Amino acid sequence: MTTELEAKLIPGKEFRMPELAGMPDGSIAVADGVRELDAIYYDTTDLDLARWGITLRHRRGEAGRPWTLKLPEHTSDTTLARDELRFDGPDDAVPAEALDLVRGFTCNHELQRVARLLTTRVPMHVRDADGRVLIEIVDDSVEIREGIRDVDTFREVEVEASANRPRNRAALRAAVAELLEAGCRVERPVPKLVRALGPRAQQPPTVVIEPVNRHASIAELVQHLTASSVVEIRMNDPGVRHGHDPEAVHHYRVATRRLRADLHTFSRFLDDTTTNELLDELRWLGHAVGPVRDLDVLGQRFARRAPDLAELDQPSARELSAQLTASRLEAHRRLLEALRSDRYDGALRGLVAFAATPPMRTGAEQTTIPASDLARRFVRRRWKQLAEAVGAADDRPTDAQLHGIRISAKKCRYAAEALEPVVGRPARRFARAIEAVQTVLGDYHDTVVAEAWLRNAAVDLLDQRVAIGGLIAAERRDGSTLRAAWPEVWRRASKKKLRSWL
Repeated sequence: MTTELEAKLIPGKEFRMPELAGMPDGSIAVADGVRELDAIYYDTTDLDLARWGITLRHRRGEAGRPWTLKLPEHTSDTTLARDELRFDGPDDAVPAEALDLVRGFTCNHELQRVARLLTTRVPMHVRDADGRVLIEIVDDSVEIREGIRDVDTFREVEVEASANRPRNRAALRAAVAELLEAGCRVERPVPKLVRALGPRAQQPPTVVIEPVNRHASIAELVQHLTASSVVEIRMNDPGVRHGHDPEAVHHYRVATRRLRADLHTFSRFLDDTTTNELLDELRWLGHAVGPVRDLDVLGQRFARRAPDLAELDQPSARELSAQLTASRLEAHRRLLEALRSDRYDGALRGLVAFAATPPMRTGAEQTTIPASDLARRFVRRRWKQLAEAVGAADDRPTDAQLHGIRISAKKCRYAAEALEPVVGRPARRFARAIEAVQTVLGDYHDTVVAEAWLRNAAVDLLDQRVAIGGLIAAERRDGSTLRAAWPEVWRRASKKKLRSWL
């Protein structure tokens, strides 16, 4: 997987490619040969991929694997950063790997051929003093052979950085400035396919996060929160499937947990049957993704600690690392089984339907009352549960008690964060303070989990017990520090002034 950083510009009638004299010192622009490209695009009948900012195509006329899948990451006014994956295969059969990576958006609906674009490409490379390519500039004249847009030709200039590094970004900005001066105009980055398919491909995706303010009703706030979590789940689905990005797994898991917490917080206003069914599916998803995330955290901790072991223990450290990697691969395999199931497709459809129109309880008049008027009771209950959990622990709380406090802190934090859009700064400050409690106790819980994993590994890896003992000692040192730190973090979080709005 590579990350594509590009800018798309629209040339005016008088545009001529400039000499690009304003590039960084030592850089030169080198023209390349004209290319003729033939691209076939695939999507669902409802254009789900295009509406989510995803393109899947087979293209002839250039080097490399012919199939390309582009997944959106983030955009600005002129640049578009996207994850790009390449696959082999004929033009009439979408590769299985690509089908799998977009399943979170298609819910396993069939993909079909939706457009064919013929492009005459005039490329130019900007190289630094050492001959390395900084950016590629292409002037594309595109002919639409298949599609549903009335316009059958268009032209665009694209500037793409070869790497997401400062020199490449500087060259991209300099090139865009010269192209604008030469007669191009800025438009929001739009894939060629969307330009070809027209308005239907520019419709909103199946889940839209509607903005809210202090005057939002409970129903509007619930829609905003559920849609935010569902979008997070879907956008991280490909990264979870691909398996190489721990952050995708982390964000996916957090989104499932946050949505569960929000549904519990607002349960009194939601239809019981639909909400309980969705909660069951979210628990199932959480159990599926949890082991992978836990092993990612263990792997990160192990990578930090292993270099501190004695040289004599490094072979043992590598053996432990291999076992951890094998466990993670097996956990990811089981996760993929869940993500490739009919149950998951149904769960996604349920999430999308819920996020589009949350099923509010019949006769719940308070759903039209501004949520800020009801805010205090939502968080007050979670705060009371957290304070009671802390109060029940003595001066030397057990690991189980600290874990329970952490869970209560997480629920309290999520409840406060849910109300940030309608309460504002007081909810945000309170949530950040509670998050600090959750974080310190979460870090402590990680030391407990790591020690348990290491002790379990020691049962089979007899020759590695010295190294395991050293790693356990390190985890215990960290655990002692965190145990000593959390009461002060709690003292700061429990100040009355942070709760004055409750």
